[in-house]
Amino acid sequence: MPATPERRAERKSRRRATYEAPGFLTYGLLFAFFAGAAFPLWWSFVIGSRQSSDTNLVPPAVLPGPNFLENAFEVFATVPFLQALVNSLIISTAITISVVFFSTLAGYSFAKLQFRGRNGLLVAVIATMAIPTQLGIIPLFMLMSDWHWIGTLQAVIVPGMVTAFGVFFMRQYLVDVIPDELIEAARMDGASMWGTFWHVAVPAARPAMAVLALFSFMAAWTDFLWPLLVLGPTNPSVQTALAALTASGGQTPDNSMVLTGAVLSVVPLLILFIVAGKQLIAGIMQGAVKG
Repeated sequence: MPATPERRAERKSRRRATYEAPGFLTYGLLFAFFAGAAFPLWWSFVIGSRQSSDTNLVPPAVLPGPNFLENAFEVFATVPFLQALVNSLIISTAITISVVFFSTLAGYSFAKLQFRGRNGLLVAVIATMAIPTQLGIIPLFMLMSDWHWIGTLQAVIVPGMVTAFGVFFMRQYLVDVIPDELIEAARMDGASMWGTFWHVAVPAARPAMAVLALFSFMAAWTDFLWPLLVLGPTNPSVQTALAALTASGGQTPDNSMVLTGAVLSVVPLLILFIVAGKQLIAGIMQGAVKG
């Protein structure tokens, strides 16, 4: 029996009643979480724009001062911060491109290709995620020393060119998002193994690749321990430059200058999230719908 206009109107009203707009409590919680997450950056900017003695004010300062540019020039004069920004940009970009490419390639192989030992290799890759990074630092440092790479950027880039998390992440995404029938159709049309990967897997994996790229760039940008060990003070990354900035003040570091450097180091990440934030949200939402 066809539905009457009255029944259709009643169904629409029920749907509207089911999906209620977020209330005051929801927006209040979201604002509280946002304020808690943004406060450290705001506090760093406030102190970075003031004198170091303002950190002891009671009540504490909550508004920026007039000294941010002065403190920024002092940061660049105290340590090679511009070179550190360029080095970190090169390192993070190279690692991100490499991780996304190799992780997508390996993830597609584990998800869609049939070969002997596939499950065992996947288990071995996942098992490496349980090994602490610190256990491999000494032999890796010895290897970099034998290759005469100490103090060079490739000593940071090469060990991070692929990650077990990236391989597992892309495998889990691609195992369901690409139908086997689509791959078989591509092969029947004469596509090679590489052509199938490039024209079928890569377009389907773009949302996950965007998410992995953001995480990889952020991890490479904020890495501290390994660059501290293999890069010298004349060729620093951003994080090692911040450590040198902290040590430049002796026993009483200049908090304003240090926090100014911290704010400057976060600016590239903020620009990245502003530019690529839409891809990140699209990738997370598509993954949630697929799951």
